[in-house]
Amino acid sequence: MWCAGAAVVCVASWALQAALLDLPAVLGPFWGTLLATLGLGLALKTMLAWAMLRSEVMAVEAALNPSLGGSLAAGRERLSWLVSRDVTQLTASQVRESAIETLAENLNDSVVAPIFWFVLLGLPGAALYRFANTADAMWGYPGVYKGQNWAWAGKWAARADDVLSWIPARITAYLLVGVDRLQALTKAHPQTIAPTMAQQVVPKAASLLTRLSAEARRTPSPNSGWPMAAMALILNVSLHKPGVYVLNAGGREPQVDDTDRAIAYASKVLVANALISLIAVTLIAIGADK
Repeated sequence: MWCAGAAVVCVASWALQAALLDLPAVLGPFWGTLLATLGLGLALKTMLAWAMLRSEVMAVEAALNPSLGGSLAAGRERLSWLVSRDVTQLTASQVRESAIETLAENLNDSVVAPIFWFVLLGLPGAALYRFANTADAMWGYPGVYKGQNWAWAGKWAARADDVLSWIPARITAYLLVGVDRLQALTKAHPQTIAPTMAQQVVPKAASLLTRLSAEARRTPSPNSGWPMAAMALILNVSLHKPGVYVLNAGGREPQVDDTDRAIAYASKVLVANALISLIAVTLIAIGADK
């Protein structure tokens, strides 16, 4: 079933890309390249899910916040839309932690990884990744889920997603650390940028990257721990999955502002990837005219 689904999405996306890349020959170099670039960009956009991810994480925070009419029960209920874990016993802090973890993990799954595979393989690469990630979410449970044992039925889907996410997950983590250090640098006065780089930005970045590798390995997943650990470190918060792992154990409990800060960091990573994808679609479209 996985191979059949992958074949369908790859063939369909390849056919769409081929049709778009024929436009320069049909309509001329300028208009054909322009329309091909726009078409590729719109097709790639359907494989990204940042707006929904951001709104759902904000909805969890709003449901949890008493000043906005929320409650712990409402926060748990809203979080259950995002995660498969049991939320009935989570504290308010654990609900917030889970939302931040979801944001970090899905920043890779919904933004960075599709763009990474698009840059390498065009629309078929991005479509294949999104299919593999969706199949893992549907089938890749490690054991019994809702009365059905998925341990072997979902193993292929889980391993395929692990392989395709391996490099992008680490890129996502490094981008988060880079955004944090760049933000620290931009806060410095122009006359103090060089001392700030030498005394704070570079050493702190090196320290974060060293800790990042160790923290990321605390999760059972070979990939999801990287963006989650990066987010925990740059926010200086501790993120838990009860009975499974603790990331940045020395960090404090997340507060309301930390959700906003996490979204701000993720948004900056999104901007960097948007620029990369714009360059990629333009080069692919121009290459079709050569």
